[in-house]
Amino acid sequence: MSYLQRVRTLNPLIHNITNLVVAPFTANGLLALGASPFMAYAHEEAADAARMAGAVVLNIGTLDERVVQSILLAGKSANAHHVPVVLDPVGAGATAYRTDTVQKLVRELRLTVLRGNAAEVAHVIGVPWNIKGVDAGTGEGDRIDIAERAAQRLGCIIVITGQYDVITDGYQTFLTSNGHALLTQVTGAGCLLSSVIGAFAAAAAPGDDLLHSVTEAAAFYGVSAERAAARTAHQGPGSFQMEFLNQLAQVTPELLSEHAQIRQIRGGVR
Repeated sequence: MSYLQRVRTLNPLIHNITNLVVAPFTANGLLALGASPFMAYAHEEAADAARMAGAVVLNIGTLDERVVQSILLAGKSANAHHVPVVLDPVGAGATAYRTDTVQKLVRELRLTVLRGNAAEVAHVIGVPWNIKGVDAGTGEGDRIDIAERAAQRLGCIIVITGQYDVITDGYQTFLTSNGHALLTQVTGAGCLLSSVIGAFAAAAAPGDDLLHSVTEAAAFYGVSAERAAARTAHQGPGSFQMEFLNQLAQVTPELLSEHAQIRQIRGGVR
């Protein structure tokens, strides 16, 4: 059974502490996929919500100290109860506060996946890379090298998204080349991907290869975007966003298998 089918069969609860800009889009995207979103920010329930979840997705898009404390409470509870933790370091490198916060989180939490653009991931591990707000700028480094170094240093799966996505545990590395440029014109597209990755991680059974589940999540997301763009050609990002939610619900495991563009570049033959 594909991980996509498992998500739809299991309907995992995904606890999101995400940013205010993207919360409705994230919730709707998870529902379309077949997962169950739960947004619990209060200190009084963050740990309990994490304990009962299939995965916890932590996103620093709109930061303040109370949010940081909720993230730590949820992340530590997830770690104690063996719940996968996905961290989205939105805007790491844009301000000292964001960078310091992310580095505190990676010190204090045991991450399952860290997903960001090249600039964000580079700044998490202290590598210079230009950033404009929450968007990656130009950088001197190699995205694959940055991802593999980050995975080895942090001990988790790294996903760097962009024109192609890099997914690695530091030893095995996959590239997925599905997707569409219209994703860059929809606020929260990357944030929703982090939550979709959380749903796929939640669907992995004990002993499964989490790297393959995360790689399938990235390919699924890209295939959904391609199909949405094809159906809304010349209509603009608003129509694309709505159709993208439709495609998150309509892409089947068979369509995914047919259209996924996944290539392993390190770690043997898939």
